[in-house]
Amino acid sequence: MKKSEIHIYQTPDPILSTICTPIPLEKITIRETQNILKEMSQALIESGDGVAIAAPQVGYLVRIFVVAGNVIDTINNYHGEHTSPDKIFINPEIIKTSKSKKLMRGEGCLSVRFVYGITERSTRVTVKACNEYGQEFIMEGTGLLAQIFQHEIDHLNGVLFIDHAHDIRRMLPAEQSDYERQLKQMKNDRIQKINKM
Repeated sequence: MKKSEIHIYQTPDPILSTICTPIPLEKITIRETQNILKEMSQALIESGDGVAIAAPQVGYLVRIFVVAGNVIDTINNYHGEHTSPDKIFINPEIIKTSKSKKLMRGEGCLSVRFVYGITERSTRVTVKACNEYGQEFIMEGTGLLAQIFQHEIDHLNGVLFIDHAHDIRRMLPAEQSDYERQLKQMKNDRIQKINKM
């Protein structure tokens, strides 16, 4: 897989505060939509550390988010070289949330780089969505996956985590410089791993 450096939009770009529109069922399998999915997966790989991404982050105002395959591996307790395919969520909606909530420390975002904060998230979330073939499915998430579901659906509603987080902290210049060096290695590692598949 070649490195393409897909642009990930950064706050305060207005695209990140725009509510996204659903994709009609008959348009899920067309080339245009499939190309968006490929671009989103490519952006996740190139981010180095991204666990999920929403369509507006790469410039498309449609209701799609993608969870990185390595997150799915972690949830399924896979170890070593195995990498699950990225999980596609088209027209996702939260259909159930737990009453219990938890303060999530260190939440960040690929569109708010090097900034972290504390958010309050439901500990269990159930999402209904369509996959890349237009087939409907329901998936429940706890822990990190529940957090991802809420974070990404917020994106599709024009909401960033910094809109409701507290104790927001930006990395110091030295921390950011060190992390950027680590990111380069993470990007290369992800690209190499995908190329071996």
